[in-house]
Amino acid sequence: MQKWKNYELFSVFKIKGMTCQHCVANVTKAINAVEGVSAQVNLKKEEAHVVYDRDVDDQVIISAVKQAGYDVI
Repeated sequence: MQKWKNYELFSVFKIKGMTCQHCVANVTKAINAVEGVSAQVNLKKEEAHVVYDRDVDDQVIISAVKQAGYDVI
């Protein structure tokens, strides 16, 4: 997790298993269901950019992605 814009924290996660925009929507929905985070997912880069408004353990995000059926590397 790193500082961003002096106020928020962010992380970038590499996501494997996404093949279409439906997959992107599934990953985005899974991450956004975690309280205190917001995600933007990029299919081409296979990345999820996650912004936090509070301290959230990365394992919570990773677990949400895996429960949605995708891998975090």
